[in-house]
Amino acid sequence: MATKNFDVIIIGTGQAGPPLAASLAKNGIKTAIIEKGNLGGTCVNVGCTPTKAYVASARRAFIAKNSEPLGVEVKGEIVVNLKTIKARKDEIIQDSRDGLHKMLTETENISLIKGTAKFVDEHTVSVNGENYSAEKIYINVGGRARIPEGFSNVPFLTNISILELEEIPEHLIIVGGGYIGLEFGQMFRRFGSKVTILESGDKLLKREDDEFAEEIAAIFKKEGIDIRLNSECISAKKKGDQIEVKIECTEGAPTLTGSHILIAAGRIPNTDDLGLDKTKVKLDKRGYIKVNDELQTNLDHIWALGDCNGEGAFTHTAYNDFQIVNSQLFQEKKRKLSDRFLCYAAFIDPPIARVGMNEKEIREKGIKAKIATRPMSKVARAKEMGETQGMLKILIDDKTDKVLGATFLGTGADEYIHTIIDLMYADAPYTVIRDAVHIHPTVSELIPTMLENPKPME
Repeated sequence: MATKNFDVIIIGTGQAGPPLAASLAKNGIKTAIIEKGNLGGTCVNVGCTPTKAYVASARRAFIAKNSEPLGVEVKGEIVVNLKTIKARKDEIIQDSRDGLHKMLTETENISLIKGTAKFVDEHTVSVNGENYSAEKIYINVGGRARIPEGFSNVPFLTNISILELEEIPEHLIIVGGGYIGLEFGQMFRRFGSKVTILESGDKLLKREDDEFAEEIAAIFKKEGIDIRLNSECISAKKKGDQIEVKIECTEGAPTLTGSHILIAAGRIPNTDDLGLDKTKVKLDKRGYIKVNDELQTNLDHIWALGDCNGEGAFTHTAYNDFQIVNSQLFQEKKRKLSDRFLCYAAFIDPPIARVGMNEKEIREKGIKAKIATRPMSKVARAKEMGETQGMLKILIDDKTDKVLGATFLGTGADEYIHTIIDLMYADAPYTVIRDAVHIHPTVSELIPTMLENPKPME
């Protein structure tokens, strides 16, 4: 079999792959980019783009039903049309796919190859019976939902298939209290479903400080979402046209019946069908590809970018992976993985946003720190908007006055968290924000105020 040769092969068209291909091509490097599914990876097709479109529709429905306290009365029935919501989502996705297809097929030095790539050896992959070889290979294959044992006999939903529904579920049972489960839970409750969230741990969003998890649980319960903690799902089975879930729990009924079940119990990398056993690329025990500070694997000609390297499960971290690799290739200033501050948001309403360490992690590390907090109920703009749920917390190193981390839960938190993110990248003390003048009336104007007198973290 003849082998087609390239300078570089990229496997996957998620957030890191296409910009890397464009940069390589611009520099005269003959590049093949391989995609087994739809162009754009998780974010474009089944992640950020579609879910945030659904979140927007859910918020419109919620506002329509809950504006009377602000003097706006909606007369008549509020009808949520999931077919229309889905069609709008599909149009947005297709626009992104079309843009990527145009770039990847019309740019000189880029060859788009459709199909599943499997390694034949450490420099060669096979796609649809054809072999392709390159001096350098970049793996950008993303991840997928982890399906626990015990659910193979029921028509479960994942973050992919739930976006194809055209009828609103009567009762949606969600296995998992992480950010994916919470986003879908709140949106479908606002669409009109009865929603039950089953979480095996003792709180939602297990990575967050307790008070934020508790506040989110209170917000969800206020919206009529049933939350069952300490509930380990053992199995599920069909029961007529319903699904019955067996639960090992400390309290509550040991079984639960609903019309639909969504599995949101974590993610796993798409590395199991790459044929990596034909190479010496090292994986960790969860199947993620091990990388160094430049995202290089243990083989000096193979790199791993995006969710498959286990160094971040977000669109922005995947794109930053591209920036790291691109800087190492073509830029004077070299970026590294260790330069990055982990930051993310869960796009529930109100959103929770986080950067750096939280209080629990700081205590575990024994770092002497100061803390500044403020409830959203004491933020004037939040009161004016009628959205006072949540709280703000900033943690500061007592010795250096540098910010260690922050968690914001409240209206607009996913935007003004960047005030703290930018300060941390500037390596500046918290006093820079404390002494700044922010615009009134905004939520972010309270950040300087809350930093006026941070307290020692006891």
